[in-house]
Amino acid sequence: MAEIELRVLSNQCLNRLIDIMTELRRHVSAWEKERNNKEAVINWRFQKKMHKLN
Repeated sequence: MAEIELRVLSNQCLNRLIDIMTELRRHVSAWEKERNNKEAVINWRFQKKMHKLN
């Protein structure tokens, strides 16, 4: 789950050069607040593949 959120963060917030750490923290904090307010969920889908045994 953490990897998914990091990917979303990367695509939505970190897709450009931010060379000042305080600016980076500000962007990430704003993104985090927005994600938490949306109450984003992950819709997990698993499939069970059946193998025939001879």
